[in-house]
Amino acid sequence: MDDLAKKFEEIYRPGSREIALLKQLDPGLLPKHVAVIMDGNGRWAGSRMLPRVAGHKAGVEAVRATVETCARLRIPALTLYAFSAENWKRPESEVTTLMGLLREYLQKELSTLVEHDVRFAAIGHIDDLPTAVVEELRHAEMATKGKGSMSLTVALSYSGRQELVDAVNRILEEGIRAPISEATIRDRLYTAGLPDPDLMIRTSGEMRVSNFLLWQIAYSEIYVTDVLWPDFRAVDFLKALVDYQSRERRFGGVPAMETG
Repeated sequence: MDDLAKKFEEIYRPGSREIALLKQLDPGLLPKHVAVIMDGNGRWAGSRMLPRVAGHKAGVEAVRATVETCARLRIPALTLYAFSAENWKRPESEVTTLMGLLREYLQKELSTLVEHDVRFAAIGHIDDLPTAVVEELRHAEMATKGKGSMSLTVALSYSGRQELVDAVNRILEEGIRAPISEATIRDRLYTAGLPDPDLMIRTSGEMRVSNFLLWQIAYSEIYVTDVLWPDFRAVDFLKALVDYQSRERRFGGVPAMETG
């Protein structure tokens, strides 16, 4: 516990909420993979009488805080739901702003990702994105290729149902015949090579998974917070981890107390 707190002592004062939460965590029970549905940008802006794009701009700091916290805790994998396939239905000006923010984030943060040994990847129908954005994404992937302390994955133009359709089509194209195993499907998902998320966090209080990682979250612990994404910081992430460690993961089995 003290070791975890030491990793943050340069940015949080002794006695802070962050340090108090860190002291509650068991380093051996941290999740291997955390997935986040980043929701509430529009409501954050609306509550301040600002345009929706202001919420997206404010949300960049939440991304930075979450990635940094994961890296300091040495959580091996973080997946962020940044732009769904359904989000293309939003106003063109909003989509354009989102794409610009994505490019700006990669340009500003790439050197930090490289410095901290973070491997970056984008999943989804990436070729649907503007060419300049695709080029920036591929550049970031190549620049961090071979990095290994943490995997940062961003879901863009992503649909969980479409991911499963794409996996089935790959199986058919490869001429694989029945019986089809779970491993056959798993190895053809966009997230092949990553562990399934142990924890999925959703901000803004909405109680749904929104077509995100439908196969992969079969046994994920789900944590929902009322905090809107632009306000989400390390303390909120740490609260999710404390809650996660308070649960007994049974994967369909019975509680330990009932097996005796």
